[in-house]
Amino acid sequence: MTLEDVNNNETTVEEGEGEVKIEVEDGHTTDPSLDEEAMVEAAIRAGEEAAEAELNQEALSQVEALKAEIEDLRSRNEELENSLEDAGKTASMATDRLARTQADWENFRRRVRQEREVERERATEKLVMGLLPVLDDMERAIDHARNQEDATDQLLQFVDGLGQIHDKMLTTFGKEGVEVINPAGEAFEPLSHQAVGRVEDKEAFDETVAQVYQPGYRMGGKVIRPAMVTVTYGGPKRPAAEEESADK
Repeated sequence: MTLEDVNNNETTVEEGEGEVKIEVEDGHTTDPSLDEEAMVEAAIRAGEEAAEAELNQEALSQVEALKAEIEDLRSRNEELENSLEDAGKTASMATDRLARTQADWENFRRRVRQEREVERERATEKLVMGLLPVLDDMERAIDHARNQEDATDQLLQFVDGLGQIHDKMLTTFGKEGVEVINPAGEAFEPLSHQAVGRVEDKEAFDETVAQVYQPGYRMGGKVIRPAMVTVTYGGPKRPAAEEESADK
C-alpha cells in the first residue's frame, strides 16, 4: 500500500540537486528525512480521521433520519389518539341517544298501556251503568213475586230462574272488579251511601243504615253509584273504634 492509496490524496515527487521533496495536495511538504514507516502511520491516522469523519457524518444522517421518523410516528400517534378520542365521544353520544330512545319508547308503551286500560275501564263502567237498571228491575220483580201470597209454583220457579240469572250477572260484574254496596246494619258512610230518609231507633247506634232501598256499586275502588238508604237517629253514639273501622 502506498501513501497515495491510504491518504487518498495526490502526491508530487520532485528531484533536483540531489534532494527529494514530497508535496501533498493540501500544500504541506513532507520531510524526506522521515522514514517510510512514519509516513505510513501519518497516512493511516489521516485515513482514520477521514473515515471517522465520514462515519460521524453518516451517523448524524442516520440520527436525523431517526429523529424525523420519530417525529412522524409521534404525529401519527397524536392523530390516532385524536381519532380514538373522537370515536369515544361519538360512541358515548350514540349510547346516550340509544338510552334516551329506549326510555322514550318505554314511556310511550307505558302511556299507551295506561290509556288503553283507562279506556277499557271507562267502556266497562259505561256498560255496567247501562245494566244496573236491568238488575234493579230484576230485583224488584223477584221481591214482588216472592211476597205474593197467592204465588203459584210455576211463578216461584220462574222467579228462582230469574234469581239465578241475577246472580250470574253479579258474578260477571265481580270478574270485572264490580262490587255491590249493600250496607244494611252498617255505619252510614256519606261517600258511598245516599240517605233518602231518617228512622228513629233508640236501640241502634246513631247514623246506622236501617234499610237499603237500592244497592250501590263500586268499581275499581270508585263508587259508580251510591246506595240509597235510610239512616237511624236517636240512638247512642257509635264507639270511635267502630267509626274508624267503618271509615277504612
